[in-house]
Amino acid sequence: MTDPAAASSNSAPVIALVADGSQAANLAEQVTGYQDILAKYHLRATSNLVAFLRQELGAAQAMSACGELSAGGDLEIAADILAGNVVAVIALANYGTNPQQPLLSSLVRACHLSDIPLALTAATVLPVLSNLRSIRVAHLIFNPVSGQGNPQEDLLRIRQWLTPQFQLHVHLTTPDCSPKTLAEAAIAAGADLLIASGGDGTVSAVAGAVMGTDIPLGIIPRGTANAFAVALGIPTNLRGACDTIVAGLIQTVDAARCNGLPMILLAGVGFEAETVERANRETKSRWGTLAYILAGFQQLKEQQLFDATLEVDGTTSEFQAAAITVANAAPPTSVLAQGSGQVIASDGLLDITIGSPQNTLQAIDTAVRLFGSALIRTEMELEGVVQLQATTIRVTTDPPQKVVVDGEIIGTTPIEVECLPQSLQVLAPPQTG
Repeated sequence: MTDPAAASSNSAPVIALVADGSQAANLAEQVTGYQDILAKYHLRATSNLVAFLRQELGAAQAMSACGELSAGGDLEIAADILAGNVVAVIALANYGTNPQQPLLSSLVRACHLSDIPLALTAATVLPVLSNLRSIRVAHLIFNPVSGQGNPQEDLLRIRQWLTPQFQLHVHLTTPDCSPKTLAEAAIAAGADLLIASGGDGTVSAVAGAVMGTDIPLGIIPRGTANAFAVALGIPTNLRGACDTIVAGLIQTVDAARCNGLPMILLAGVGFEAETVERANRETKSRWGTLAYILAGFQQLKEQQLFDATLEVDGTTSEFQAAAITVANAAPPTSVLAQGSGQVIASDGLLDITIGSPQNTLQAIDTAVRLFGSALIRTEMELEGVVQLQATTIRVTTDPPQKVVVDGEIIGTTPIEVECLPQSLQVLAPPQTG
């Protein structure tokens, strides 16, 4: 599997460390007490320093080597500075005993032109590193295949709007490097903030890594539905989402786990899972949210009732159902979650909606009424709909039914879902109403 640090190191802010042969051990000693700061950045060091630094800081530190100081290493780092990749430079040289020392003039000029903090003596190392401690380090987990936009242009705009406010590390998901893996690596590197940019699946995976921590989650929605962002009132346009992150207001909300997997939105059994599977990536890329509507109408013709046993907070009930939805959070457009009229993401409860329409017309009528109840935030008495609330639930079915969690098919029933109250901090506007 791809090393997350290596895969994204070119997009990580860099601290450059430079020393001639006589000062390598001295520089390593100077920075040893600042592992908490250095761990948040990629280190770029002259090759004679790397062995010292790996011994002092540990092999886990993200680090790459350039040439020796006397063989153009300073020019390599100067080029990195001018390219905008470097946030600080620490450069120690024994000027007194080496009159031929070029005084690191290329580095000094590059730092001056780019307004980059530069420490040239041991006494100035502390101020440079202490200044970095006050700057928030954000890790952006960016899924380039989400949504219908141009990912290169989207990422360029996001960096433009966020870089002035944060030291921004950018990590791109790949088939071999999941959002969960990248998020866990970012947390291990001391991230102050994680930002997920993609669809609900990407957001859910990153949220799963920060659940139960004090690290806030920023969301830049770029998927098809963006249901979690909508449920929390986060703008679905790039600029609005970035402005929300910069504003720094936090909503503390519930999360959940379904069969051990993170769940921030909902688990759907039966109809919803079949609909999501019909709306494949190609269809969503072509039709957007309309893909789900088209898939839903197709599934209505085929959906069969199934026998379901629900263990809700220790009480067992049996139903015939076509759809069972267990929701932690859901916007009004998540129609099958709306039995209660409003799914509240911070009430410490799961909202369970069981639908058992007898025919297609009743199913359509029920869906319309559920959507209306969500818009006016009022529970309605509907034939063929049962609504429950619980902190834990186990669902078994006969025959087994497909299950979707936060937009991703995870297998078939049975499922166990547990609410995790107040376990997730999200950068979002204050809730109103």
